Amino acid sequence: MRALEASLPRADGVAWFTRLYLRVTETVHVAVKPHGFRDPRFLARLDVEFANLFFDAVAKPPKAWAPLFEARSRKGIAPIQFALAGMNAHINRDLPVAVVSTCEHLGIDLERSPKQHSDYVAVNPLLEKTERKVKQWFATGFVGVVDVVCGDDDDRIAMWDVCRARDAAWVQARALWVLRGVPPLRRAYVDTLDRSVGFAGRGLLLTRET
Repeated sequence: MRALEASLPRADGVAWFTRLYLRVTETVHVAVKPHGFRDPRFLARLDVEFANLFFDAVAKPPKAWAPLFEARSRKGIAPIQFALAGMNAHINRDLPVAVVSTCEHLGIDLERSPKQHSDYVAVNPLLEKTERKVKQWFATGFVGVVDVVCGDDDDRIAMWDVCRARDAAWVQARALWVLRGVPPLRRAYVDTLDRSVGFAGRGLLLTRET
């Protein structure tokens, strides 16, 4: 991920999300210690599965990621809008898929996983803390352009809540888990999720001119 960040132009919209994601990943990596969680192997594997879906999106963006990649060079969009559009796609679409693939890989029954869910929820305060720090970074210095670009529309950016998004992602993961035995329906479910998350992403990237 560091290599990807270094390879992207500074003003690239995907680069802004990559910077945010890298900081969050580093924070979680430090916190996941053998005795810090009930099942650290679950979080470690989830981190890998989750990151791989982002790398897949870089190679071939699914519908949920399309708004960010299509707008990555567009003028007039604030850096934090790019970052939150990436978070929208990665958490609301990729995280449910990553939770399911992690459980499948480790032989965990998602419907009987209190330890794993407890660890999943325990990560939330770390993410909230890191998100606040990074939002301050985006809002200061030369990238502090949210008010200039968005005006009153920056209220919709403030509405983003990483914990609520992750709670919803766990529910989506449970639905995908139940649909494992019906592959066509599971594919249709992911495709519908893809489209709805992409629609939300386009909203996060709107400016007063659009």
